[in-house]
Amino acid sequence: MRKIIVMVAVLFCLNAQAIPTDVKLVGQGQFSYLFWDLYQAELYTQDGGWSDYQQSSPLVLKLTYQRKITKKDFIEATVDQWKHLKGEVSVQHKAWAGQLAEIWTDVKKGDQLSCVLLPDNRVEFYFNNKLLGEVADPSFGPAFLDIWLSEQTSAPKLRKQLLNLSSGT
Repeated sequence: MRKIIVMVAVLFCLNAQAIPTDVKLVGQGQFSYLFWDLYQAELYTQDGGWSDYQQSSPLVLKLTYQRKITKKDFIEATVDQWKHLKGEVSVQHKAWAGQLAEIWTDVKKGDQLSCVLLPDNRVEFYFNNKLLGEVADPSFGPAFLDIWLSEQTSAPKLRKQLLNLSSGT
């Protein structure tokens, strides 16, 4: 029986998914709202540079939270940002929000939530380096990451920090 337990544990470890470790930091920054520091953000890619979603994958966006935030607030903020970027909330956005509601969790100060865009366009979410779940829709990754990386982002200072851009860009 003990051998079976050890074999199952080994197989589980071999199949466990993990955040890519062979990525390099592109940039990092602080996101604050009014006078509240909400999270530190870090962006990683294969070569430490940014060109576009396909050329830069795997891509990792890691958020380290500086305060408690509920899952409900996360999802509402995400939908608000899609509305900001696209001018409306589409049926697709609502479907993605439903998927996120099944994956995400509340966070507290010190927790990390990571979004990993893989070369096959799947997105995996990790909470404190443990896999929460994935979104397989290939159009989700760019739509989600545009919240931070689009030129139309509501946080242009953070975008410049994440992409390591000079203030003139």
